[in-house]
Amino acid sequence: MLINTGPYSPGGLCYAEFGARVPKTGSAYLYTYVTVGELWAFITGWNLVLSYIIGTSSVARAWSGTFDELLGKQIGRFFSAYFKMNYSGLAEYPDFFAVFLILLLSGLLSFGVKESAWVNKIFTAINILVLLFVMISGFVKGEIDNWKISEEYLRNRTAVTENRSSYENVTSIYGSGGFMPYGFTGTLAGAATCFYAFVGFDCIATTGEEVKNPQKAIPIGIVVSLLVCFTAYFGVSAALTLMMPYYLLDEKSPLPVAFEYVGWGPAKYLVAVGSLCALSTSLLGSIFPIPRVIYAMAKDGLLFKCLAQINSKTKTPLVATLSSGAVAAVMAFLFDLKALVDMMSIGTLLAYSLVATCVLILRYQPTYEEPKYPPEKAALAAAERESAESESQINMIEENRFRPQALINPSSLPTEQTAAIVNFLVGLLACLICGLSVLITYGIHFIVDLEPWSIGLLALLVISFIVTILLIQRQPQNQQKVAFMVPLLPFLPSFSILVNIYLMVQLSGETWMRFSFWMLFGFLIYFTYGIRHSVEGHRGDGDDDSCSENSGMQEKNPVDDPENANERDQFLPHEKTSEC
Repeated sequence: MLINTGPYSPGGLCYAEFGARVPKTGSAYLYTYVTVGELWAFITGWNLVLSYIIGTSSVARAWSGTFDELLGKQIGRFFSAYFKMNYSGLAEYPDFFAVFLILLLSGLLSFGVKESAWVNKIFTAINILVLLFVMISGFVKGEIDNWKISEEYLRNRTAVTENRSSYENVTSIYGSGGFMPYGFTGTLAGAATCFYAFVGFDCIATTGEEVKNPQKAIPIGIVVSLLVCFTAYFGVSAALTLMMPYYLLDEKSPLPVAFEYVGWGPAKYLVAVGSLCALSTSLLGSIFPIPRVIYAMAKDGLLFKCLAQINSKTKTPLVATLSSGAVAAVMAFLFDLKALVDMMSIGTLLAYSLVATCVLILRYQPTYEEPKYPPEKAALAAAERESAESESQINMIEENRFRPQALINPSSLPTEQTAAIVNFLVGLLACLICGLSVLITYGIHFIVDLEPWSIGLLALLVISFIVTILLIQRQPQNQQKVAFMVPLLPFLPSFSILVNIYLMVQLSGETWMRFSFWMLFGFLIYFTYGIRHSVEGHRGDGDDDSCSENSGMQEKNPVDDPENANERDQFLPHEKTSEC
């Protein structure tokens, strides 16, 4: 959990800055849209939809597993006997209970946030009480020896499990023991899989239009939720592994089994009820942002327009809520829990990497805001502005010409040239991080053996990575102030991108294959529907028609949305273009 909190704290800070700039529905999708364009925004939004849908499915399956544990696993045995599925990547049996649960909560959310908020508050209160009970009980009944299990003992246990007569030549299937039984590499792989623990904080950013004073409430909410999330998961994980050896933990319902292991049998029912409340809260938190992201994408024309319809009575995106709930139900019905968790992690990691990239790009963009003068200075300011404009036209060609010294000694204020340099350097940084992550993951044995080519390539990538960050740091930043800004730019966003991509590389090949199929399906929708119905695309076509047909006249475009324009005004510079 500590490894996860480190990299995702910068991710949370990046979300907080964007939430302070534009408190509108859409989360990372909107932030990417106004920063790097429509295609990358679609990729971000499509990945967020994936992570939220699969998060809903995985939590529903965990809820079903915990409830089955209370019933003595009767449900699992029944469905395994009569509905067993013998296909790789699919669940052992279809989970009808998880399907029913998702559809029920989707229907609840379709009636509006107010009707579902009080249920969430009750579940959250019970969840906090049970978490405190688990942490206190775990440290009371726990044994520190469970963190000191020897490798010899694990080899012996492996021999017994595999019916071996001797354990001398047996390799332990439970790791090497100790506090980190699977080593640092295994810990990182576990951190990549356990990314779902920190998915929830971005849900706060999707509610910008539903809270008071969002410029302050959203950043504070994101940072506080990160701290609370770390404390809860760290405390429960530590208590759980102290109460029971890690290799005996039940994958589907660990807490009730752990309390039964330490001799507190009756307490397992209390913990199971608390686990169900916690999972119910998590399930609501996973379902809640899905229709809002889908609504934002459909409103911009990237997804089907029917998904942007608002119900007149409940004031919620009814079609988006029910359709996303149906897809999540199908996922929970068919797929294995671990496959779902890995898919959710890879989609969300990519979306968060794009958000951190957008922060880097946005903070180095030039601004063209006109200062406000008192009336007596207005005429003088207008004359100075005309003089500055004529001078800028003379120097435009020279300014746009790239000079190598601009990398080291740029102008004191951001310009189009410095912004273009940062855009190129951020793209180069992403490529270097991908290469470095692949080398460290798949070439670590060559590096350990001190192979000359691997050491040379590693040194080249690391030096290039550091130089690129320093060159970005040399460029002038945007001076516009908002309620919250990411500190230590560009180091924190770069660190977030590095860790996110590295954790993505740790995931299995099967996860990447499933992710590729999802992205291909998304690109099919975008290039056959979204690119032709995009609001931004129609706006660009309208501007071209205005230039050719109505010289000097202001076009009234029916798809222009003043609200969207105001959102983009807070991000993008007001570029000066020549009149038609």
